[in-house]
Amino acid sequence: MMKKILLSLFVILGLLFAVLVAKAPSVLGFSIWNLGHAIDVSTAMSSKLACSAKYVTGLNEQQIVEDLASYSPAAKVVTLNYDDERKRVTATLFGLANTSAQYRQGLGCSLVMKGSEKLDNVLVKTSFASKQTWPKASNNEHINPLVQTLLSDLLEQDNAEELNTRALLMIQKGKIIAEQYAEGINENSLLLGWSMAKSFTAIMLGRMQQLGMVETSQMSLFPQWQQDKRAKLTLKQLLQMSSGLAFDETYAPGSDATHMLFTAPSASDVAIVSELEKEPSSFFSYSSGATNLLNRFVHQQLGNSTQASVNFLITEVFAPLNMNQSIFETDSSGIFVGSSYLYASARDWAKLGLMMVNKGRVGDSAFLPSEWVKSAAQPNNSDNDKRYGYQFWLNSGGDNSDLRWPSLPQDAYAMMGNRMQSVMMIPSHDTVFVRLGWTKGEYPMEQHYQQLLALASQGVNRD
Repeated sequence: MMKKILLSLFVILGLLFAVLVAKAPSVLGFSIWNLGHAIDVSTAMSSKLACSAKYVTGLNEQQIVEDLASYSPAAKVVTLNYDDERKRVTATLFGLANTSAQYRQGLGCSLVMKGSEKLDNVLVKTSFASKQTWPKASNNEHINPLVQTLLSDLLEQDNAEELNTRALLMIQKGKIIAEQYAEGINENSLLLGWSMAKSFTAIMLGRMQQLGMVETSQMSLFPQWQQDKRAKLTLKQLLQMSSGLAFDETYAPGSDATHMLFTAPSASDVAIVSELEKEPSSFFSYSSGATNLLNRFVHQQLGNSTQASVNFLITEVFAPLNMNQSIFETDSSGIFVGSSYLYASARDWAKLGLMMVNKGRVGDSAFLPSEWVKSAAQPNNSDNDKRYGYQFWLNSGGDNSDLRWPSLPQDAYAMMGNRMQSVMMIPSHDTVFVRLGWTKGEYPMEQHYQQLLALASQGVNRD
């Protein structure tokens, strides 16, 4: 009997393999040679993002599938099972690679892996009192009618062109002067910013510096690096993504990036073993691995304790900024995934930008050192692209370099996230823009912001 079962299984797997060989490149979106890892990634990505989309953001299941399919056609053949009672999502692909993600109040979702059950014991304060009521305009009293009309028209135009903009917001002089949301989204919706979380990671470290806990010049960052040249790497080099560490940022099966997010127990496990391939500070190389090393460092400084890290996040970051509509997710080991997984309302994203424009101040209080904020928006010292600061994209690299966004002021800099999302800060105009959405392909961010800035600068904005 067992022989017959094994023979039948062999035949089924053989037929499945034949189908995948024929269909994988066109149907699934990955090469057959990375089939094993691709299946693991497809189910892990689907369960994790679906879990957060449903239980953090509140999207419906049809929208979740559409969002996932924009990354890979494989999402359309992944089976998703939602367990609403446990708030768990399980994904399978052709019955293979059964992968689950679990939601926890205040922590969001993380993949179910060995040891992840310890997250059940983390207590998260989900409400807190804050003296801050900024940015001003919760009651829309400072809305600029002309700018509001243009911003609403841009969002409507975006979605008529299937650019899937979900939130647009503009702050000037500390006040919300225009704000609009797509159907099904509102000012309380927690939206995934993807790599905009990198800038938030930097801000967390800036807050630690304000409290005397770290310095950007620190070296000897990790025990694993003490016996080689990596011991001399600094926090600043990691912040500016000029550490010289090897990291494959390609989001494809088999890469460092997909292993980091979807198959490694801890996102920082991948980059912690990376070797130096460039002279530190000489070469800018965008690396999500570097950001997750920064989060590992934060975790380490807080006693390698998830509870202590969450307490710090709530007490020293969210509460002072009044970010009461935000969740920063951890990996399965309990370390924040700072490369990717901050979910926040458009207004909470805007608060980060406003604090930076205000030179690190929140109301009458210094949240970050003013010199840190200045340094965060300064060009790096690399030879290939200086237009990147402390996890922020810069318009100018100085020294007459080409502007990244030629139609915007030279001092513009931004948090940037996958799907063409951004928090754009323009200190010279005391302005912050937020755009959240799910665009696959190009998006006219620069043009939209330029139009809104020009209209608001015509003297029609009310004080």
